[in-house]
Amino acid sequence: MKNHLPNAITCLNLFAGCLALCSVFAGHLELAAYLVGLAAVFDFADGLVARALHASSPIGKDLDSLADMVSFGVVPGAMLYYLLGRGANLLPEWLPYAGFILTVFSALRLAKFNNDTRQTTSFIGLPTPACTLVVASLPLILTYDTYHLTPLILNPWGLLGLTLLLSGLLVAELPLFALKFKNLRWQDNSVRFLFLIISMILLVVLQAAAIPLIILLYVLLSLFRPSFG
Repeated sequence: MKNHLPNAITCLNLFAGCLALCSVFAGHLELAAYLVGLAAVFDFADGLVARALHASSPIGKDLDSLADMVSFGVVPGAMLYYLLGRGANLLPEWLPYAGFILTVFSALRLAKFNNDTRQTTSFIGLPTPACTLVVASLPLILTYDTYHLTPLILNPWGLLGLTLLLSGLLVAELPLFALKFKNLRWQDNSVRFLFLIISMILLVVLQAAAIPLIILLYVLLSLFRPSFG
């Protein structure tokens, strides 16, 4: 019975992802971005609840990956497809479909994670939710473009470059820390506390535009983690 609650939360992640996908193809990318954020909350919560209840099962693990494949694999690919398609009249007809390269690499990332025993307490390669948050931030930045980033974001070749960069990071042999606190001591969690403090400051100052910078910060802090202990 204790497995049912985390699995139910995982199903909410999947449902939010399905709604986000519908929103993308209806042209409501801002709504899709918020739904992706909701899916990410559910994705974090199911693991938190599972650990609190000491609940673990092969079905729960597989269900989590299947839900993530929709919310953090298909949805960001569809977002990129939509954004790349805005300039389709001036570009090669195949270009919008390149957004789904991210979907393919997300599937590879999730399959790798499920079978890689090195990733029990940390990650190797960018997690799919972190990758998706970068993509989902783009329509929010376009909507609330305080810093006049629209021409940069809607540059199709820039979007293609971002797609390829994120796809590479998903499967890269890059060790990244996990936001799992075993205790609240600074010396044991200095990099996590530093990440959270800087991220909060960036969100307050830059709002949606902070999200790509936060993911970049996450990668950089992981690379220099030995310096922080």
